Order: sequence, then C-alpha cells, then structure tokens
Amino acid sequence: MSRYEARLERDLGQIRDQLTNLAEAVQTAVETATLALFSGDHELSYNACLADHPINRASRALDKTCLGFIAVHLPSAGHLRFVSAVMHVNIELERIGDYAKTISRESVQLDQPPVGAIRGQLEQVSMEARSILQRAVTAFVDGNADEARAGIRAASAAGRQIKTGFTSIVDEEGSASVRELLCHLVILNSFDRIIDQAKNTCEEAIFAVTGETKAPKSYRVLFLDEDNSILGPMAQAISQRNHPQSGQYDTAGRQAADAFQEGLGPYLEDRGIETQSTSPQTLDPALDLVDYHVIVSLQGSVTDYIDTVPFATIALNWDLEAQLPEDPADRLESLYRCLAPQLRDLMVTLRGEETSSP
Repeated sequence: MSRYEARLERDLGQIRDQLTNLAEAVQTAVETATLALFSGDHELSYNACLADHPINRASRALDKTCLGFIAVHLPSAGHLRFVSAVMHVNIELERIGDYAKTISRESVQLDQPPVGAIRGQLEQVSMEARSILQRAVTAFVDGNADEARAGIRAASAAGRQIKTGFTSIVDEEGSASVRELLCHLVILNSFDRIIDQAKNTCEEAIFAVTGETKAPKSYRVLFLDEDNSILGPMAQAISQRNHPQSGQYDTAGRQAADAFQEGLGPYLEDRGIETQSTSPQTLDPALDLVDYHVIVSLQGSVTDYIDTVPFATIALNWDLEAQLPEDPADRLESLYRCLAPQLRDLMVTLRGEETSSP
C-alpha cells in the first residue's frame, strides 16, 4: 500500500470512528430521554438536555473532518459517495439529538409520567423509533444495503402506529389538561421525526453502498363527488393518463349512480384516455383513509363525505359543479378544461416536476 493509500484509509477510518461515536451518543440520548419520560425522573431529563451539547460539538467536528477529507483527497466515485452520505447522516443524527432534547424538555413539563392508552402508544412508538434508529446506524456503519432497505420498510410501517398515537391523544381531551395534551403531542411528534431521520439514514446507507438515490414519492389521491357518474371518474382518468408516475388515484361518490353519464366513455377515448373503472363507485364507510395523502372533493366540502380528515391527509375542496355549464353538450369539454390544469398544478406541487398534458 502506497503512502497516499495509507493516508486515505487512515482518514476514512477517522471519519468512520467519529460517525460511530456520534451515533452512539445520539442513541444514548434517545434512550435516556425515553427512560426519563416514562419514569418521571426530571433530573434525568435535564441530564439528557445537557448531553445535547457534546453531541453538537461532535457533529461540528465530524463536518470539519469531512470537509478536510474532500479538500485533501479530492475523492471520486465510492469515496465521494461515502463522505457525501456521512455529511447528510451527520445532519440527521444532530437533528435526532435535538428531538431527544425536546422530549426531555417536554417531560419536565408533565406533573406525572404518561398513563393509560397514551402511555401504551408512546411506549410502542418509542420502541419503534429506537429500533429503527439502531437498524439505520448499523446498516450505515456496516455498509449493509439490505439491512437499510429493511429499515425503510420498518419506518414506513411505523407511520401507521404514529397516526394511531395522535388519535389516542385526541381521545384524551377532557381527561387531561391542555398542557398535558400539548406535551404529549410534541413528544409523539418528536418520536415520529426520529423515525423519519432514521429512515433518511437508511436511504443514505443505500446511496453510499450502491449509488442508488431515493425514488420520487408516489402520492395516493382520492376524488369524491355525489354520484361518481362524471366528476370523480374523469379526474381519476385524467390523472392516470397525464401523471401515471406521480401517484395512485381512486374515486368514489356518496351514493353511486347506476352508470356513468352518457358520453363520458367516448369523450375520454377520443382523447386517448381510459376510464379506470367500469361503473360508478360508492364511498365505503369502512375505507381506511389514513393512507391517502390528498382527498379532493369535486362537489361541496370533503367533510360533507367524511367525518374526520386524517391527521396527515390534505383535504381540498374544488367544487367543480358550480363552474360547469348547464348544457350537457358542453359539460364534458368544460370539465376537462377545468380539471386538467388543476390536476397538473396539484401533482407539480406535490412532486416538484413539470408534467405536460396532451
């Protein structure tokens, strides 16, 4: 091994050691904050807050080491990917340390540790957060892309548990003070953000090992209308035709008509657009809406169709019915001209990419 290669390996080893030490400190901070939360030990919470200072110093030192490595070695290919990924993970770990501090600061505002259903939810979420963080750190340090992919899947599954936790906190209303409710919300959100940052670390591990970058997110969109005979089916068909890679699109009505409005199928076919269903669909009361990123009402308000909009779902009211002409001969063309640009704007906002409509 040449002197340059030896120095290169030495400097890479220093980066790995600093990253490992930082990750261990951050994991300890999360463990300590969690223990303090459920034990009601305020002194331990304050100690966890103090521990954030050396974490911040270690993060700054690692950043300086990475920049020095780039300046000295001018790395390319795998080494450049690795150092770039380390710099991103460094930011993510520093943020996780901040979330651990937030959990500790909120814990000391509580007169007693969480109890009842919310305690069970917080314990489950905290366990998931710590497990996913451990998996993410191990995957990155070991350069294990398969373990990183497993971590991403675990983080995605944990999202449902988080949403259940928010529901439990809302159900606390009346049995807990406003201060307690707010503290529980902030704590739950902090664990949620820890999971998100750990997921990002898994993605950086995959990039460092394989060069693969994160795939663009696909969004689930639900279109609602009264009878699902024209508005929803056209919105769904246009979206699938113009933005197939941007999302998954569903539609339903309050009470489905027996058939689509006359002329809808031929009109769409003339434009090279296929309807995505063979008949109007009725909104299923048992449908789990938490998986939808966006719910769009094309007639009236979203809350006319569903009682509660899920916490992480965006509700949009377009109410196209009032904008359409009364003459049936003009309705299809007017509806298309109204829907297509709104759908394009929505998907560009969500995905950050221009998609041209035919």
